[in-house]
Amino acid sequence: MKYLLDTNVLVAMFRGQHGIREAILKAGISNCAVSEITLAELLTGAYKGGIERHAHEIQFLKDNFEILPVGSALETFARLCASMEKQGTPLDGFDLLIASTAMNGKLTLITHNTKHFSRIPGLKVRDWEK
Repeated sequence: MKYLLDTNVLVAMFRGQHGIREAILKAGISNCAVSEITLAELLTGAYKGGIERHAHEIQFLKDNFEILPVGSALETFARLCASMEKQGTPLDGFDLLIASTAMNGKLTLITHNTKHFSRIPGLKVRDWEK
């Protein structure tokens, strides 16, 4: 099985919280990927908190995880965005792009925000936090 790691999962990994490092190692780093959107969110946080302090974390992601582009998921994103807005249940654009990337790649999204993401039809979601 292949997984797409959400931003909150990677933050927990960097902080050594909730058994995330162990869960990633158990699943196999080669079976885990990161969306370009997640990388952008982490870079934004790094610049806010001092890029020097977080540069090694960003480099670790680039060196060890496949970074998935969002371009091929844009059709899925647009369809989901329109559908969810029509239903009155819109989601944040970044979260919807991450979910669309997972769906397009037939990946399970690993997130602690399962309640939020479980509203997306067809998205496989798991929480690895202990």
